[in-house]
Amino acid sequence: MSRIKEFTLPDLGEGLTEGEILAWLVKVGDTIELNQPIVEVETAKAAVEIPAKWAGVVTQIFHEAGTTVEVGAPIVAIDTDPSAGPIPSAESLAAVEIAPAEGAVEPGLIGGPAPGGRTAVLVGYGPKTTTAKRRPRLGTPSESPANVVSPPPSAAAANVVASAPVQPDVPAARVLAKPPVRKLARDLGVDLTSLVGSGPMGSVTRDDVHQAVAAPPAVAAGPAVAVFDASREQRIPVKGVRKLTAENMTASAFTAPHVTEFLTLDVTRSMKAVEKLKGRREFADLRVSPLLLVAKAVLLAVQRHPMVNSSWSGGTNEIVVKEYINLGIAAATERGLIVPNIKDAGRLSLRELAEALNTLVRVAKSGKTPPADMSGGTLSITNVGVFGVDTGTPILPPGESAILAFGAVKPMPWVHKGKIKIRQVTTLGLSFDHRIIDGELGSKFLRDIGEFLTDPEGALLSWT
Repeated sequence: MSRIKEFTLPDLGEGLTEGEILAWLVKVGDTIELNQPIVEVETAKAAVEIPAKWAGVVTQIFHEAGTTVEVGAPIVAIDTDPSAGPIPSAESLAAVEIAPAEGAVEPGLIGGPAPGGRTAVLVGYGPKTTTAKRRPRLGTPSESPANVVSPPPSAAAANVVASAPVQPDVPAARVLAKPPVRKLARDLGVDLTSLVGSGPMGSVTRDDVHQAVAAPPAVAAGPAVAVFDASREQRIPVKGVRKLTAENMTASAFTAPHVTEFLTLDVTRSMKAVEKLKGRREFADLRVSPLLLVAKAVLLAVQRHPMVNSSWSGGTNEIVVKEYINLGIAAATERGLIVPNIKDAGRLSLRELAEALNTLVRVAKSGKTPPADMSGGTLSITNVGVFGVDTGTPILPPGESAILAFGAVKPMPWVHKGKIKIRQVTTLGLSFDHRIIDGELGSKFLRDIGEFLTDPEGALLSWT
């Protein structure tokens, strides 16, 4: 079996065809561990770190940062047995082993082969059919690929790399942490390299990660200043998340007949309920905002009107009603708008829902939202109020039948108990697919959300 193994770009379970290399986390000559993150790649869904499939020494990097690479193309070569001595020239030039198509994920997981031999991909995207090709021999300069960052080592260089003793220490870029701690950090969007470990030998512990999350956020820098060329224009390539968002929104707007209804209501009691929740012991370590009650209102209203949580299947000419609710929360990130969702949100308690919202927002802001969190949404909320906007007419995410816009909460004159008083007021905007939801159903659904937010404590007692 070959010592030199070429690691190919996996499709990460998204069914997409390409990804852009944002940054390499290793360099040629580095000793790497199994499952060590080696490269950050942006796909049309998110930026993700890809772990190494093998331990060993990096011998070649095929594409530099900023390059768009097709799924299935080799991106890095790894010597999996550097202690065995110099690499035979025939092996270093030709006999390389290419990673299997599923990349670094195991069968049955996102990105791996599904049970029964099927490929797990997103609905709406077919997997690209690719055939692994052996890289051409590099015997002459004319045969060398133009986009190779580091050429294959010469015999002398290979001897140096192979004969160098493998350092037992963890590379400088690595941080000592157990696998569960690394997973926790990824889930919460915490950069392990920014932490000082308090565990044995300076390792990072779960408490270190939680403390980093609880720490006050750094003051954000001002808005980025646009840089214009001599023509006083700036051209921004449309790719990655922004490209897919544009394609999805265009397809949705011209496929599903949108209808939007609005409801302005007094949410003074909701705002007081939020303050009460903040003071309760079980919510002490969580950020509680009005969005939590809006999400709960939507989930309970779906129980009354299940048809709202459905999708249109043109291929089978059916309406697919879902018993589960994967609640999407629109989040603005540096790479564009994404809509990660909370899986089976309807089964969560209020405390569990608050935890899920906290994690979703934190990870989205870090730019590390896993692709799996952005697929399978059934119903969404967009909180335009955080920008001071009163309301809007949101476009449906593909495959969903309804999306709620939650506007800014403002003190306004309101008739309360027969008198004009200053109350906390907001406006909701509900867009829905008129093929599935008619005006009556949409109006009742929006009315029930408003009823909950007008008196959340009373609704929780009587609805549940």
